Amino acid sequence: MQPHSDEDSSSIHHDSIPSGDTSVWADVSPLLSAACFDLQEGQLINGDNFHLFAAMSALEIMDPKMDSGMVSTFYSIDEAIESGFAPVPISSDSIVNVQSIIDIMDHLLACEATWHMGHSLAQTVFSCIYVLRPERTSSQALLHSYCRVIRSTCRAVVSVVSDARTNEEEDLFTMTYGLPFSGDEDAKGLLLLNAVEETICRQLRACKATRRRALEDAELEPLQTNPHLEESFCKALLCRIRFRKHFLHAINCMKRPQGRGLELARKHIAYCITELDSVLESAEFLRLDIVENGENGIEESTTASGRSPIGFDPTLNKRLSAPTPPRAIKLLSWKKAIDYYVKLLHNLDQICVFSLEPDLDHVLQFVIQFQNSRPDLVARAHLQLLLVQDGKLYGRDTFLTICARSLALDVSKNHGLHMNEYILQLNQLMINLLKILCANTPWQRRKLGKILNDWRVFHVQMGITVGQMMQGDSSRASKNGDKSLIILNHIYGWLDEQINWVAIRFLMLGFDLDLYSSSEYCMVYWYMYIILWKLAERARFRVLIIVNTEERKAKRNKEYSRDMVREDRISLWVLFLQCQTSLAQGLAVMIAALRNEGMCLKTEGPFNTENEKFIQHFELLQKASLPEYDAYESFSESTSHARLDYLPMYEYFHDAQKIAKDIKVGYANDPDKLAEVRGLEKVAERNIVAVNLFCQDRSLKVSFEFTHHPYFATAVVRRS
Repeated sequence: MQPHSDEDSSSIHHDSIPSGDTSVWADVSPLLSAACFDLQEGQLINGDNFHLFAAMSALEIMDPKMDSGMVSTFYSIDEAIESGFAPVPISSDSIVNVQSIIDIMDHLLACEATWHMGHSLAQTVFSCIYVLRPERTSSQALLHSYCRVIRSTCRAVVSVVSDARTNEEEDLFTMTYGLPFSGDEDAKGLLLLNAVEETICRQLRACKATRRRALEDAELEPLQTNPHLEESFCKALLCRIRFRKHFLHAINCMKRPQGRGLELARKHIAYCITELDSVLESAEFLRLDIVENGENGIEESTTASGRSPIGFDPTLNKRLSAPTPPRAIKLLSWKKAIDYYVKLLHNLDQICVFSLEPDLDHVLQFVIQFQNSRPDLVARAHLQLLLVQDGKLYGRDTFLTICARSLALDVSKNHGLHMNEYILQLNQLMINLLKILCANTPWQRRKLGKILNDWRVFHVQMGITVGQMMQGDSSRASKNGDKSLIILNHIYGWLDEQINWVAIRFLMLGFDLDLYSSSEYCMVYWYMYIILWKLAERARFRVLIIVNTEERKAKRNKEYSRDMVREDRISLWVLFLQCQTSLAQGLAVMIAALRNEGMCLKTEGPFNTENEKFIQHFELLQKASLPEYDAYESFSESTSHARLDYLPMYEYFHDAQKIAKDIKVGYANDPDKLAEVRGLEKVAERNIVAVNLFCQDRSLKVSFEFTHHPYFATAVVRRS
């Protein structure tokens, strides 16, 4: 800590903070200066009631990042307004006035995008005095209506994220800190903005019309005084107004229950993307008179013109950020904000085109593909609200119905099942799973690892109960036509498949988060092989159940038509899993052989043994009894004798290659899945070539890359 200078002390506004009846303000600078001279660097003042935890939670006085009272231009909003910081109208010069309003619109867009990325609302969007006090701008229809719609949009977004609860614990996204955030008068903002849009449209038509038409519209007041700039200013304003309007409509449509507003939301999203293109095009006109900042300055600017906006002060609401110190925020540039919104709109469009099939396999596949684009919080919140509504999938189908459909079972005549204790628990487990899958990648992986044990405990308890019930009541149940026990038994087996699906998702997310070093790939692929093999077996068993059930229904009812599309889709999924299983087994054996022959790094290090690393990575899986035996002992035993001349290793890669070729036809109508299958095929091909090269020359250096698939490595061979 350094003593505060007299010059700095004199800059403190003593008069701006009036003394109260029981308090008097005093200058503590001399006391702090004396303390600084007595303390050495790194020392803390330590009192009897001041311990380490308190020291960690303390504010560092005079640090702009930690002391909320520091670096404030104004003490209050009223003080800023009185000083003329946010004038209304902005300028008596109509050209400057229009330019300034466009700059405010652009800066608000950058603030809103920065807020979406997890920063405080108080220090971003509500750093604008015009947004904080929209009633001041009632005489300026354009600025007034725009600020009101901004506030309405913020409320709509906070509502979505709060309802979904997908925001992480450290996020400040939904905290409003007592800001003027819930005003009912903002609901009229959209009507006012529509009126403003119509007026500007008429003005734009007048600019393009003949002289006679222009005389007819002479009662229209131009935006500014230069007729040569009028058309360009009208276009620049219209695209910004229309984007704002359609964006709010899209969010509100997507919030409608059971996906009823998705089709209309998609139309608004298309309009938004078109208007953003026009916003980008307007930058060239707006930058014509900006030369002093240079190109780099404009690229980092928060406005299209490169000018600094009027009426913004991020320090105004710093005292509203308690209980946490205000964050140091760097706003996204205007260009990056546009890029953010383009990505967000495409993510929302993905959700809108999703077919709301009551098929769990279809849902899980979509969520994984959606997450591959790394969507941000707002898009993930919309997806979760669509999937889980009122404890049902899409707000329509219970998870008992969804699970039964996965097994081609009919639960319509077994009404008591819906209130069964295990079915109610299963419903909650499925809701939690879908919510977790909509979270960001680190949080998702952490939670998946934790729920694995919950699923396993539930699976064991259900197995014991159902087994006892089947032994005692199976004959009576079949005579009375009640198939509840049979359905519960099938769901019990289906649960094992879901547990292994969660486990493989947990393992694969480790690659996304770069949690595995190349020396640990052997144990990772060995574990993936174990889980994938079990998952493929359970999926294959489900196919047999479905085929058997469908055949029995067809025999009883000759008019009954089997759902061949579903059977084929699940059978294709089984082959896909078998392809991944062969690839994981081949990689585990190949890396083990390279390690055993000294061509690849071993997992032993100076700090952790291989066993310790194994436990660190897979402890949560082993707690859930995946597998049910000693995993590390089995891993060590199965990989310790691997050699490059081990012939089955070739067969693993050849099997994967053959299966990939066979299933490409089945995924011809699914571009994402087809691309992944082709990636698996290339991984198998490249690794076959690499193994041949290893066997011919043991002096080659090997490394691993993920150029063809994010989870299955390709061996790259180089000469030493």
